[in-house]
Amino acid sequence: MTTLTIPTSQRTEFVEITTKVQKAVTQAGIKQGVCYLFVPHTTAGVMINENADADVARDIRVDLDRLVPHDGDYRHSEGNSDSHIKAALVGASLSVFVENGKLALGRWQGIFFCEFDGPRERQLQLKILREA
Repeated sequence: MTTLTIPTSQRTEFVEITTKVQKAVTQAGIKQGVCYLFVPHTTAGVMINENADADVARDIRVDLDRLVPHDGDYRHSEGNSDSHIKAALVGASLSVFVENGKLALGRWQGIFFCEFDGPRERQLQLKILREA
């Protein structure tokens, strides 16, 4: 297993990490297989979405903040219920195929670490498996 450290600087932030994940795949020497990504945090997630236009990530972030506001009617005493809900909506894991040593993403796709309770230093776990 490989662990990437992802520093965040805002309460809600999407960090584009495609290059970091591709570097881990390259270092693993896997030509054909699967890269599993897992976020071991309850207030962060990981997603695949468009990375050609930064406004797409911004729009998703803004609408998540609108749908699940920080100051909602929550009972959780730590003051970060919205972060838990957003992480549940986005999800904590992904699987990406590896073909010819490259992440098999679509033309406009990128991988984003999604911070919902920052700023913090976070971990992203990768398990890169060779095709049998």
